[in-house]
Amino acid sequence: MKKTVRDVDVHGKRVFLRCDFNVPLDENGEITDDRRIKSALPTIKYLMEHDARIIVASHLGRPKGVADMKYSLAPAANRLSELLGTEVIFISEPSVVGPAVKDAVEALEPGSVMMIENVRFRPEETKNDPSFSAELASLADIFVNDAFGTAHRAHCSTAGIADFLPAVSGFLLEKEIKFFGGLLDNPAKPFTAVLGGSKVADKIPLIENLLDKVDTILIGGGMAYTFLKAQGYEIGTSLLDEDSVQLSLDIMKKAEECDVRMMLPADVICAKEFKNDSPAVSVDINSIPADMMGLDIGAKTQEMYRNVIMDSATVVWNGPAGVFEMDNFAGGTRAIAQAMNDTKAVTVIGGGDSAAAVRKFGLEDGISHISTGGGASLEFLEGKKLPGVECLEDK
Repeated sequence: MKKTVRDVDVHGKRVFLRCDFNVPLDENGEITDDRRIKSALPTIKYLMEHDARIIVASHLGRPKGVADMKYSLAPAANRLSELLGTEVIFISEPSVVGPAVKDAVEALEPGSVMMIENVRFRPEETKNDPSFSAELASLADIFVNDAFGTAHRAHCSTAGIADFLPAVSGFLLEKEIKFFGGLLDNPAKPFTAVLGGSKVADKIPLIENLLDKVDTILIGGGMAYTFLKAQGYEIGTSLLDEDSVQLSLDIMKKAEECDVRMMLPADVICAKEFKNDSPAVSVDINSIPADMMGLDIGAKTQEMYRNVIMDSATVVWNGPAGVFEMDNFAGGTRAIAQAMNDTKAVTVIGGGDSAAAVRKFGLEDGISHISTGGGASLEFLEGKKLPGVECLEDK
């Protein structure tokens, strides 16, 4: 159990708050989705109410260690000001930590918020260089990490700074740890994992870590066709991870040995081209035409998977069931999202495409927890240690 902001005295203290404000911007530099900023509000408001002097830091995009102003955090600072209803002092120094930032920190009043420039403007950030960690730490008395989306990165502002300051979590990071820790340590049974995505190899560590925890694994997405090929089915021109055919057989054998039910599609939606307007047909998996590719799970599979989800007590979902970005091949992913919404189980979505799909269908309100970090949530579920979590003080 890691310490949170509740466990330290922040009154009057300078708090370096690492958030994940890596928000999407349009061609005019306007934020198109501010959910990541909103998710940090509970921690920021708590710190403000407890008279902390708050220095917010984040990265945005991939400026590759140079001060490329198209990746400036100015839009995030402006949006945070609007959401808080108070001015967020933004200091745009290319060096990130310079005289203007230091002066602003000295002048910062209790309960006030300032933001520094994109930490990835400095090449040392992604190298976790102790010299830059020390520069960041010199601004504050306490480090609070609330950036789960980058917790799997050992960077200066996510982990290195904890070598110089007392380090605790914010409320968002606390929530992520609670839900994912619960999945791995003490899930309510039956426990079902819904796994999609394109490559089998990408999900092998995840599957292996879940085999002694879950009761059922539902396979969808492009990787389903590699599993089907491994079982001897003809898959037409469907996506095939050829190097993972034997791997798929090995995983299915391990699942059987662990008494885990691994379910594959019974029917699929096929088309000749990877296009939304390509005429689609529904076929059983033993009847995939040689000149067609599977782009979604079919109605029978949707019903089969829904029944399993509805009968579960815990469900984790990572990876869509089909090409949900194309409306004609979004039915399977929508059906899983609907089942996740309808079930009484504890439901957790591991960020990334699955989270995007649930939001596309307007079903996010019925989900117990949607992670803010796709890569971080995947590594957590794989059983890996996250540097941005490991560096925090234990209770």
